[in-house]
Amino acid sequence: MKTKHTQLLEWLKTASDEAVEKTGTTRGYLKQIAYGNKQASAGVASSLERESCGLLTRQSLRPNDWAVIWPELVSAA
Repeated sequence: MKTKHTQLLEWLKTASDEAVEKTGTTRGYLKQIAYGNKQASAGVASSLERESCGLLTRQSLRPNDWAVIWPELVSAA
């Protein structure tokens, strides 16, 4: 089942081209992630968290494996 990331879609509406570029991918690919067609890589998830000032989190973008990728976040969750 596809998971739609509505917060990512909202962020994309106002994100500057510079902020999108800093995520390391394209606006089109971020839309694919937002609509659930693709999964954010660990790098893109981290970049999105940084560029969105925490609105988007690594945990929300990778809900099934974030604890394995970022074990340091487990105690903070």
